[in-house]
Amino acid sequence: MSPAPGPGPGPDFELASAHPEVAWLRQAAATADWAAVRQYHDSLPPGADRAFVVRVLAEVGGVEHVLRQQVAAVPDDVFALTVLGARLVQVGWGIRTSARAKDVSREQFDAFHAHLRDAEQLLIRATALDPSYDAAWAERLNTVRGLSLGKNEARRRYDRLARYHPHHFTGQARLLQKLCPKWGGSWDEAHGFVRECLLAAPEGSLSGGLVAEAHIEHWSDMNGDDKRAEYLRQPHVHAELVEAAQRSVLHPQFGRPYGWVTVQGAFAALFSLIGDTAQAAAHFRALGNLASEYPWSYLGKPAEEYVRHRDTALRGRR
Repeated sequence: MSPAPGPGPGPDFELASAHPEVAWLRQAAATADWAAVRQYHDSLPPGADRAFVVRVLAEVGGVEHVLRQQVAAVPDDVFALTVLGARLVQVGWGIRTSARAKDVSREQFDAFHAHLRDAEQLLIRATALDPSYDAAWAERLNTVRGLSLGKNEARRRYDRLARYHPHHFTGQARLLQKLCPKWGGSWDEAHGFVRECLLAAPEGSLSGGLVAEAHIEHWSDMNGDDKRAEYLRQPHVHAELVEAAQRSVLHPQFGRPYGWVTVQGAFAALFSLIGDTAQAAAHFRALGNLASEYPWSYLGKPAEEYVRHRDTALRGRR
C-alpha cells in the first residue's frame, strides 16, 4: 500500500500572483510615476472595477504625500482625489484595527474618524465632479460605515453607484458589510440584498459570491461551534451556495475579473465547512495555489486552514 500523500504546498496570498499588473502598479505608485498609473487606469475596459485598482494604489505607503501636492495643484483631479481619499481611509482603518468597537480605544477612534472625515471631503468632491466614477462611490461606502452615517445613507450612495454600474462587486460587498448586524443591519436585510444581486447580475459575474460572503458573516456571528455547525447544516444554505456558485465562478462565461480569488475561496471554505468535499474540490482546483487572507482568516490561521481544507477536499474525504 502506498503511503498517504503529505500536505500540499502552502497557499500563495500574493495579489500580484493572480493579477500580475498589481506589482507594476505598486512600483509605479512608489516611484510617483502617476502618468503611467493614470494611463493604465484610464485604459481599463468599460465595466472594469476601478475600485480594485484604487485600493491597490492606496495600500502603497507614503503615496499620500505626492497626492496631496497633486490635489493642491489640480483641485478637480478626480482620480487623485479618489486615491488620496482611499489612502486616508486605509490609514484610518489601520489605526482603528479590525477589532470590535469595545476593544478600540478612544484615541484610536478619534484618529480613525479624523482620517475618514478628511477622506469624505475629498470623495465628496470627486463624486460631485464625476458622478459616474465607480471607485469614488465605492470608497464612500467605506466612509459611510466608519463614520456611522446609517443604512439609509449607505443605500443612497450604493444607488448612486448602481445607477452607472449596476453590478459593481466592490460596491455590493461594502454595502453588504453595512447590512450585517455588526454594523447596524439585520440578517434578513443582508441575505435579501445578496439574493437580489445574484438574480439581477449576468451569469458568470462575481455577484454570486456575495451569497457566500453573507453566509460566512452569518456563520461567524454564531456563538459556539455547535451553533455554527447547525447553521451550515440547514439545507437551504447548501442549496443557495450551489446555485450561487453555478451562476458565478463555475459558470462557463466566468472570466476571472478582479476579486475572483476571494470569491472562489469563499465558496471553497463554506463547502469545506459543510463537508461537501466534491463541491469544495471544484473551487480549490480552480484556485490552483492562489488564495486571499479572507475568508480563511475567519476560520483560524489562514495558511493552515487553507491547506487543511484543500488537502481534505482534494483527497475526497470528510
